[in-house]
Amino acid sequence: MTTTHIAVSRLAAVSSDFDQPRLRWSYGVLRVNSNMPSFPKPKFDFRYRTQLELRRLRAYRDTAPGRAIPSLVANRVLIATWNIANLGQQQRREKDYQLLAEIISWFDIVAIQETKNNLAGLRGIQQQLPANWSVLMSDTGGNNERMAFLYNSSKVRQLENVGEIAVPPKDVRFIKLPGIDRKFPGFDRNPYLAAFSSGSLSFVLVNVHLYFGSSARADVERRALEAYATARWADLRRNKAESDASDIIALGDFNLPKVEPGDLIYSALRRRGLERPPHSTRIASSIATDAEYDQVMFFPRTTKGAFTGRVGVFDFDGAIFKGLWNRSDRTPAEFRQYMRYYISDHRPLWAELKTD
Repeated sequence: MTTTHIAVSRLAAVSSDFDQPRLRWSYGVLRVNSNMPSFPKPKFDFRYRTQLELRRLRAYRDTAPGRAIPSLVANRVLIATWNIANLGQQQRREKDYQLLAEIISWFDIVAIQETKNNLAGLRGIQQQLPANWSVLMSDTGGNNERMAFLYNSSKVRQLENVGEIAVPPKDVRFIKLPGIDRKFPGFDRNPYLAAFSSGSLSFVLVNVHLYFGSSARADVERRALEAYATARWADLRRNKAESDASDIIALGDFNLPKVEPGDLIYSALRRRGLERPPHSTRIASSIATDAEYDQVMFFPRTTKGAFTGRVGVFDFDGAIFKGLWNRSDRTPAEFRQYMRYYISDHRPLWAELKTD
């Protein structure tokens, strides 16, 4: 989710065993969703050494408690989702793409949100990945955004089924939830789906970036209807005899504030049987708040057998740009501003599946 923040913030540093402290933010936020502008470009200069930051990323992944990501092996597939803020619109540099590509290369397939119509950002990442990495993308939708999949084609094979979730007019009447009287207006950004296989496992990934708008009740209800429409499609599709795969996995930016009973969005997703696998840590997917916007969700009856139980969020912001964090002339807010402009305001979330 890309947001414009108007906030009075309260910041506390959370102690860490590795590099700079992580941040916990609590503030009142006004989020405005139209054709969102980029985050503002930092007005200060910070020059980092790419190879040093790459080493820090790898060391953090390998040694920091709770940050381990499984190694890539033949009989497992690592899927991930990452909202990379305004990709193609914010003026990232080659060295920034190197850091983004480094993290992406730790997985076998990554669903990307907020790829803009300008493909410079996506191509910038591609150029830093090995030649066997392929891309699949949608056309633009709301906020001029595409959905994309980046995947290692030596490990993951694209199948024939590629498309977007759309609700025919005759089915709009089925998109309803208790306590919500409004009519489903359709998706702001249609979820983008593609079928893949790895080893003996075939699966459909549904790349999601749900509408946000604001925290006003009307916008939350619209988001909940989008969530339910996604879950309903997945439920109906998995039970069709001609389905490409019974393993249907919805992943992406659900704009889900909290995974907890009573949350309207979370309840809408679960209503047709989608479940969120339990995480081993409570690391949030936002670098600025404790929100759990980004998720991987599947149907336990069909996908539980493939799921290894390993899932997590990688907080890259705890590893890199230590030199900026330690500068006495820069504030934590400026550190976060630099991070979200050149890397992202979201962290990648991943899950591991068995393919044998």
